[in-house]
Amino acid sequence: MTQVNVSLVSMDPAADPQHYVIEVRGNDGSKTAHQVTLRKDLYIRLTGGLKSPEELIRGSFQFLLEKEPKENILPTFDLSEIQRFFPEYEAVISSQLSK
Repeated sequence: MTQVNVSLVSMDPAADPQHYVIEVRGNDGSKTAHQVTLRKDLYIRLTGGLKSPEELIRGSFQFLLEKEPKENILPTFDLSEIQRFFPEYEAVISSQLSK
């Protein structure tokens, strides 16, 4: 199973947006690195504040990995950009995180 590690980079917990580094490691040991920004309004809209930002990002990467290989995921992006490429993203991730 693919492993997704999420690390907060921002030093100020009140900063908006927050910046994260994500490492995706495949079953074969290969890995990719990504930098993601997450705005508070998107975080609240998708989770209602009930899940951690790290859970949202991890779930978002699992969503992406169901659609494409880790090597095809952009190296740097804002989490809101996923919706542009996959219109079902927000509905799917909100549903998954509400469980």
